[in-house]
Parts: sequence; structure tokens; C-alpha cells
Amino acid sequence: MWNVDSVHLDAERGPAALAAEIRIALIDRRVLDRECLARGLMASRGDLEILTFGSVDEWGRAADHHSQVSAILLSIGSQRADDVDVEVALDRLARDFPGIPAILLADSESAAHVLLALERGARGYIPTSVGLHIAIEIVNLARAGGLFVPASCLTSSRDEILASEYPEPAYDPLADLLTPRQAAVAEAIRKGKANKIIAYELDLRESTIKVHIRSIMRKLGAHNRTEVAFKLNNLIQAAAFPSRRARPQASATPHEPASKADKLHRSMPPTIVCA
Repeated sequence: MWNVDSVHLDAERGPAALAAEIRIALIDRRVLDRECLARGLMASRGDLEILTFGSVDEWGRAADHHSQVSAILLSIGSQRADDVDVEVALDRLARDFPGIPAILLADSESAAHVLLALERGARGYIPTSVGLHIAIEIVNLARAGGLFVPASCLTSSRDEILASEYPEPAYDPLADLLTPRQAAVAEAIRKGKANKIIAYELDLRESTIKVHIRSIMRKLGAHNRTEVAFKLNNLIQAAAFPSRRARPQASATPHEPASKADKLHRSMPPTIVCA
């Protein structure tokens, strides 16, 4: 649990070379992973120095380096952001080193884990699916006061995020307009699927799909696939909100408690980048 001894990788570097470098603390309990990551990052950028530590406790004892480090990279691998030791590590970094941005590096791209890491004080979240050069730029963004959130965590949770905004309609708005087969094709179009994919998934010929699409366009009064998707979305939203009107901006009353999302939003820096 974050208790492996550190290995510093600057032994062969002279004082003159270190003077102009950007110093980053890398905390990773896995010896091989942190050594490989440190060497890879330094090989990708010549002015980068990585100080490696096996735990937050070990980093905390390295007082001589605290004033030299401009960012902390906490690498947890396959661990989850809601694991107790990860939460404790993030809480301590935010509490004891508020002036040094901490960035979490993890395998998971779950939106829930990303949000939890940000709530715990992380100033960025790097999924291990990105390359070394992108990871370095994310760290630089955090050092400049920005915050990076992977867009993949949002797109993968799209249905969950939109569930409360666009609940399932009480009835199927396409039932009286399209045949069941046409409705299946229309739903696939709404999701942006190509004709070949639709044909494969529905076990139909591509020529049959094209016939269905022409019928759908005629019934909806649409001229192309984009317009079909637009009109379908309008029908579904109208069914979900039959009396929906343009909604004014909600304003919280002085006595209304702030939600967790509001608190998180107010704690974030002004620069947020998704990629």
C-alpha cells in the first residue's frame, strides 16, 4: 500500500543540466512501472527531471525536493479512484501540498472515477491509453493552472449522463409512424451508424436498408440522414417532455444547499481541456 522505497534516476546527470529542468515527482508503489515511466518521460523531453517515490509518505519526507517540484504525478495503475489508499493519498497531497498540482494517472477512464479524483483535489486525470508526449502536455497544463479531463470518460458515460435530462418517453413516438423494422433502422441512423453496419446488425441486405431509409425520410419529411437524426431526436424529446417550454436559467435560493456537482464546479480552475 504505497510503501515501496524510492529510486531516483538523476545520478548520471550533472548539476548544470539539472538547473534548467522541470522537476516532477512521480509516486508509484510499483518499482518497475515507475522506473520505466520515469525514464520514458525523461526520454521524451530533454528538460524534464523525474523524482520517483514509492509512496506519498516517502514523498512527504523528501522535504529538500518540495520547493523544487512543480507537479506531482500519482500513478495508480489498475487501482480505482475510490480505493481507500488512493483517496487517502489524494487527500494528503491536496492538504499538505496545495501549491503543487497533483495529477492522477490510472488505467480506468470511468467518469465516476474521474469526478471522484477531482473531488479529492486532483488537478488532472491522465488515462494510460494516452502516449508519453500527451501525458507531458497534460502535466504542463496542470502546472500552468489548467485542468485536463479525458473526453473518453464523458462519451463512455453519455447515456448515464443524459438519463436524467432525457428520460425514456412514456410511449414510443415512432410506433404510429414507422414499422418496427423502420424504427430499428431509424434508431441506428440516430446513433450515426453506417448502412453496412445497420445491415449487418439487422441481418438485412444493404439495398434493403436503403429502401427503409427512403421510406423513413419520406415519412419524416427529411432530405438526408442528418435531418432524419435531428427530427428523431426532436420526436423523442417531445415525447419525454410533452409540455416542455424554454426553461429559464435556474437560480439557487440563499437557503438552497449546493449540490456536489456545484461544489466541484466552483473548485475547478478556469481552464478545462478534454481530449
